[in-house]
Amino acid sequence: MIRVLLVDDQPLIRSGFRALLDLEDDIEVVAEAADGHEGLALAKARLPDVALIDIQMPRMDGIEATRRIAADPALAEVHVVMLTNYGMDEYVFDALRAGAAGFLVKDILPEDFLHAVRVAARGDALLAPAITRKLIDRYVTQPPPTRLGGGLAELTAREREAVALAAHGLSNDEIADRLVISPATAKTHINRAMAKLHARDRAQLVVLAYESGLVTPHSA
Repeated sequence: MIRVLLVDDQPLIRSGFRALLDLEDDIEVVAEAADGHEGLALAKARLPDVALIDIQMPRMDGIEATRRIAADPALAEVHVVMLTNYGMDEYVFDALRAGAAGFLVKDILPEDFLHAVRVAARGDALLAPAITRKLIDRYVTQPPPTRLGGGLAELTAREREAVALAAHGLSNDEIADRLVISPATAKTHINRAMAKLHARDRAQLVVLAYESGLVTPHSA
């Protein structure tokens, strides 16, 4: 059973998402919150598998709530997915750096929403093409001021290849096809790279790939 926490200051949004989730046999909404402060407390109390958190909320916004969840070892298994709108480009990078595993736009189709929750519960990054494009555009217009290349020295050549492909948005199965290896091996390469680079999840691995210079916007 996938345990979900809904955090959004709009009751209509929460009730709409809950209505969809409640229809699924393998998903359970364990709590709802109207702001980041309440959401953080409920994350600690209920330990959901997935926390769907709105970015803009009173008292404590979604980015700060995500940052505190990511910093708490007791919440290491809580995968945060940000709820956002297409017009909020400036928040995408900050939320990824805070520890978000991915993003959902609020006008997402119901079947895509349910699939996304299951993907997040598995621990996979959830970066839709539109969101990935925003991340890339950020680096085109504002290149990172520093290069964090030190950690890359610890990666094997195969791990570098796998990380670069992940940064291009490929899944483990697609990475396996590209590198002519098994999906299990591709997942192992990604997991080892995450451990060596101290990335909380796949989404942060993508950020580090850009920041380190392993991948550039133009190569993506």
